[in-house]
Formats: sequence, C-alpha cells, structure tokens
Amino acid sequence: MGKDIKTIGVLTSGGDAPGMNAAIRAVVRQAISKGKKVKGIKRGYAGLLDEEIVDLEAKHVSDIIQRGGTMLLTARCPEFKEPEVQQQAAEICRKHGIDGMVIIGGDGSFRGAQKLAAQGINTIGIPGTIDLDIACTDYTIGFDTAVNTAMQAIDKIRDTSTSHERCSIIEVMGRSAGYIALWCGLANGAERILLPEKYNYDEQKIVNSIIENRKRGKKHYIIINAEGIGHSTSLARRIEAATGMEARATILGHMQRGGSPTCKDRVYASTMGAYAVDILCEGKSKRIVSYRDGKFCDDDVDEALAMTKDISDYQYSIAKNLSI
Repeated sequence: MGKDIKTIGVLTSGGDAPGMNAAIRAVVRQAISKGKKVKGIKRGYAGLLDEEIVDLEAKHVSDIIQRGGTMLLTARCPEFKEPEVQQQAAEICRKHGIDGMVIIGGDGSFRGAQKLAAQGINTIGIPGTIDLDIACTDYTIGFDTAVNTAMQAIDKIRDTSTSHERCSIIEVMGRSAGYIALWCGLANGAERILLPEKYNYDEQKIVNSIIENRKRGKKHYIIINAEGIGHSTSLARRIEAATGMEARATILGHMQRGGSPTCKDRVYASTMGAYAVDILCEGKSKRIVSYRDGKFCDDDVDEALAMTKDISDYQYSIAKNLSI
C-alpha cells in the first residue's frame, strides 16, 4: 500500500521530448511533499543497470522547467528485453531502496516498466514522446512543442518557396506515426500531406495536382512529408523532373526535439508527474498516466500497450478540402 512507498526512482528513456524536465521536477517535489525520498536514474534503463543513481532534492530540480531535453539524460537499452537483465534491474532497485519507479518515455519505455512490474517493482509510466503515438492518451509530453517548432520552421520555408516559385517538400519527425505531419499540414496550409497511415504512394496524383495548380496561377506548392514515408530528397527530384517546377526538400530533423517547452507541455507534464506520484503512493502499480476526454487518468500498462490508434479521418479529410 501507499505507506510502504518510501523511495521513488525516476528515469527518462528513449527519445527526449520538451517537457520531460517539467515532469521530473513535479515527480521530485510532489514526492517530497508526501515525505518520500527520490532517486534519479541517469541514462534510462542503461543507467539503471550501470547504477547511475543519484539522490534528488527539491533544489536539484530548480530552474529546469523551461529547459528542453532531460536533466537525467536518456539512452536506449536493447538488452533490457532479456529476462535476466530485467531481474538484474529489479535487484538494483531493491539494493538502492527504490520501492517504486516513475518511467517517462514512449511505448518501448512502457514495455520496460511492464517487465519491472513483473519483477515486483511498483511502476508508473508517463507518456513522453513528440510522436503522439501512445494509444491510451490524447496527449504526450513534447508533442505540442515539437509541432509548434515545426510549424514555425515551415512558415519560414514557405516564404522562400513563394519567392522562388518552387515546390517545397518538408519532412517532419514522428517515426511511423503521422500526427506531426497532419497538424503541420493543417496549421501551415500545405497543399499535400503525406502520412504513413493514409498515403498510397501514387506520385502521379501529386504531379497532376502541381501541374493543375500552376495552370491556375499558383506560384508555390508545399508538401508535408512524414518521417515514416521519408525519401524526401529523391521525391523532390522526381517531382521536378515530372513537372518542370523547381523542387527542394528540407528535413527538419532533431530540431523538433529541442527548445523550451510550450506552456501546455509544462503544465500537462507537471500535472502528469504529480499524478504519477499520487497513484504510486496509493499503492497502484503497472499503470500509465493518460490524458483522455479532457481528464487526467491512468490505465493498466498491459491494456494500454494493446490499444491501437489511428489518424483522425475527419481532420485528414478537411486538410484536403482546405488545401484547394
């Protein structure tokens, strides 16, 4: 039960996301307010195995809420899939007196949390990923900042694209999910959005659209391409050859992971961090903090990982209508 939780560990795993520091800060200070000790694990599960574990007090998380990235650093740890490694990690937690863990990351991080819970360590996951691809939640830490960063960059590219009367193909991040691409397509008024969930790789339709738009006097053409499709540079070459319109590719890349988090990412990450501590101290384990239907809640990790998520058909359809 909650009274048995004396020391809480916190780590960030997988890709970094703006707002992770806000979540760490909330975990530390909410835990301290409840009389708990907090230990920070550096470099994710890899750091746990290497026992990179430090005591965290309120002063250690001062002046971080506005910073991008993660003060605890992050790394990927493929070997954590091995049962003997999971057992070793649980033993390290016990060695350092860690009764419960708050794990901030994406689906891979949650699978690690699932395995730690099976080894008897109370675990709570917080969705931290710019990709917005965690099915149980409508919000993931970092998405709002990343999509705003991409939107601002695309606005700038549109300026030069218009001046040169060219087609610009802008590739945004998201792994195999198209949420950043869809949101940027709507926010930036793109003529075409290429999403892994929807694209049928019919390039001739794109070519025909560019040609028709040029006949109507349109001077530029913006295509938002999701990372899950990729190959933006070669696509630009093919479009230029087929249409005669100058085409350039821009891959925004890891700039989308960085930068000071937006107000939403700071507030929601702080709320999720505090919520994770609350339910951990209530005796809950193997849960993922979620934001769904306007409320913060929590889900069983097994059920959450089994859920699926897809792009909004309505948003995708209006993106096409509004690009006319």
